[in-house]
Amino acid sequence: MKPRRRSLTLAALVVLTGCSGFLFSSPRPVPDRITQPRRADARLAVLWVGHATVLLQMDDKYILTDPLLENTVGQLTRRLQEPGIDPANLPPLDAVVVSHMHFDHLSLGSLDVIERKVHRLIVPQGGLVYVPNYAFDARELATWQSFEEGGLRITAVPVKHVGFRYGVDAAWMKTSFTGYVLEYHGLTVYFSGDTAYDGERFRETAARFPGIDLALIAIAPIHPRSLMEATHVDPGQAVQAFLDLGARTMVPIHYDTLVNGFDAPGEARAALVKVMKERGLGEDRVRILPIGGQAVILGRPG
Repeated sequence: MKPRRRSLTLAALVVLTGCSGFLFSSPRPVPDRITQPRRADARLAVLWVGHATVLLQMDDKYILTDPLLENTVGQLTRRLQEPGIDPANLPPLDAVVVSHMHFDHLSLGSLDVIERKVHRLIVPQGGLVYVPNYAFDARELATWQSFEEGGLRITAVPVKHVGFRYGVDAAWMKTSFTGYVLEYHGLTVYFSGDTAYDGERFRETAARFPGIDLALIAIAPIHPRSLMEATHVDPGQAVQAFLDLGARTMVPIHYDTLVNGFDAPGEARAALVKVMKERGLGEDRVRILPIGGQAVILGRPG
């Protein structure tokens, strides 16, 4: 059996330098946290747990993205706000998808907590080397490769990021990052994970998956832009990615959960709202949720 490692990545140290002031603070509570996430009125619903963690309901299937349910990341920095749902209240999960190996996306402590709820874990090509033996099945997907079970189809789609975990492994972890497209009962959801802007990749994904119902797209960190632009979209680029994808609705993620880069609290959200106004996008197209907030993207008829 592979050991369950709890090491700190060099990359995390670099990104989170200066965050020690938050180490001993308690995350803000989420008011009125949802305890029953299943929506009987929804075919497609989304609950933002925080950071890149989203609970998706696609008819009778439940999928969790990049689960980060602990109060600390890499034992270095604490959350600014507690997870939007208590892990005990998560439903049985048909799939968990992990976009890349960074500690704030592949959180082994979080997987420990939800292990008995998870049916299957999907990681990018090369990522299983960092996943211990769990009770659930885990498998890798290369770009454009799909896995289907029970009508739920998960496809790895190209994004522009990095896949290393410890910094020193950057030389050989060249494929362990991805986005995903999830399909079930005619519903289609795009999940970006972390990505820089690459219009060609987004438009290619749109061509292969026309009619995306929902795009979950990271909008931060923004600063320092000279460092972040190679691996992370800013809010304006996130909106352009949403338009490139041809998606009907966008839910922004990956902001105001951790100290991530040098963004001021609320900065990414404010920048997104400004871009929405400039691009003529209303709340019917871009749904901004609070941590712990849930939205019905597509309801049940009648």
